[in-house]
Amino acid sequence: MSWFHLVRVKVNWTALLILAHFTYLLIGAIIFQMLEREAESNNRNHFQLEKLNFLTNYTCLDGPALEKFVQVILYAWEKGVNPSGNSTNPSNWDFSSSFFFAGTVVTTIGYGNLSPSTMSGQVFCVFYALCGIPLNLAFLKQLGKCLTIHLGRLERGMVAVVPHKRAVEALAVSLFFITGSLLFLIIPPLLFSYVEGWTFGEGFYFAFITLSTIGFGDYVVGTDPGKDYISLYRSLAGIWIIFALAWLALILNMGTRIMENLVILTDPGFKKHDEEDKEVSSSKLEVTSKI
Repeated sequence: MSWFHLVRVKVNWTALLILAHFTYLLIGAIIFQMLEREAESNNRNHFQLEKLNFLTNYTCLDGPALEKFVQVILYAWEKGVNPSGNSTNPSNWDFSSSFFFAGTVVTTIGYGNLSPSTMSGQVFCVFYALCGIPLNLAFLKQLGKCLTIHLGRLERGMVAVVPHKRAVEALAVSLFFITGSLLFLIIPPLLFSYVEGWTFGEGFYFAFITLSTIGFGDYVVGTDPGKDYISLYRSLAGIWIIFALAWLALILNMGTRIMENLVILTDPGFKKHDEEDKEVSSSKLEVTSKI
């Protein structure tokens, strides 16, 4: 009877997660379509109108010639060359930019605005990612452990002030979250907004899209040819990404534990079933090892 109850609980939770996941995707697709489709249509119409005006003002050009020039611009953009400005634009492959690119590879952000164009660079990028992504994950895991140790020390230091353990844990986590948010999600967007000329909303959007490893590539630091950046600007941005990812991973792990505790509160038998399942799995491993 308990085995059937265990199967029923697992199937229910699995079905619920599948339903919630795809429902979330469907809602997101509908909302994004409502918000962005009209703007895309307006931008397309505006671009076509600008092309017609350009052909009207410069009669020496015809439609096919202009389309060919547009293709050249798109090709240059895809290869990481900013079409605006001139040949004196800073290189995308100086040390600072290369360091930033290497960081986007191993963290799987991949903005898409810059990529290797040579065969040797592409082959190296593949093997570099194969070795670098596991190394980065191990580094982030270890960094997360260090942050957890510091969080534990903070909790032990606060126990002397607040004797209630639950209150201390909640206070320490809140302090850890607020401090990390200031260091990684509030102050950096302010700096990016100042240097890049973005609004704070755009800077915050870039920070979140980067740290969530979504990396659309619509906003990338250090790519404006009209600005003079310090040589280490993009390298410092890469270092910010690494440490912020470790902090965010720890926050997400805390969120996962909170969700698990909520599940246990709503279904007290879930923890018992989970422990029984782990015992069954461990016993199977023991039997297999003996064989």
